[in-house]
Amino acid sequence: MPKLWDATIDEHRRTVEAAILDAAAAVIAEQGLATVTMSSIAQRAGIGRATLYKYFGDVDAIVTAWHERQVAEHLRQLEQAAATVGDPDERLQVVLRAYAELSGGPHDHGGPPAPGMLVALHGGAHVREALQRLRALIAEVIAAASATGAVRDDFPTAEMADYCLHALAAARVQHSSAARDRLVTLILDGLRPTTGGAPRTAEG
Repeated sequence: MPKLWDATIDEHRRTVEAAILDAAAAVIAEQGLATVTMSSIAQRAGIGRATLYKYFGDVDAIVTAWHERQVAEHLRQLEQAAATVGDPDERLQVVLRAYAELSGGPHDHGGPPAPGMLVALHGGAHVREALQRLRALIAEVIAAASATGAVRDDFPTAEMADYCLHALAAARVQHSSAARDRLVTLILDGLRPTTGGAPRTAEG
């Protein structure tokens, strides 16, 4: 089979998959996860059920694929945000605020799923890999800000990154940008230099 034909088929498949995931997100946002069926997703996507089953075996598989796409896109946005700011302290603020916004309540981003499904999805390999990259990104921007004196240096960078990630988890239950902004301000206050701090320990 010619390579051009292969490329056309691959592109068509990606287009259909994207339409299915978009349709699933819309249906779940409207109806809730518990009542969503393959038929409702197929109808919203404008395809037949038989075609849908060629791509995904059930609703759970669709939601998992949607979640993988969301995680990858959010991580890309955070990395892009970090790359577009030169000042280390400003970069740290931008990354933390961007992460808080992306972590906002489910209604803020038009996303599925119900809390039980979120727990299951968050155990996926794609999430573990993304969290490793996220932790490394935040540790990197903290280290850069610390080198300029904008961030305290009496704690290991990795520990401060973990502090940020755990504290930012509270953004998930904040339903306004103003509340999330206040949360980030509180986190940043905890990162600022203090006088009389304990000596910096070795990372590990």
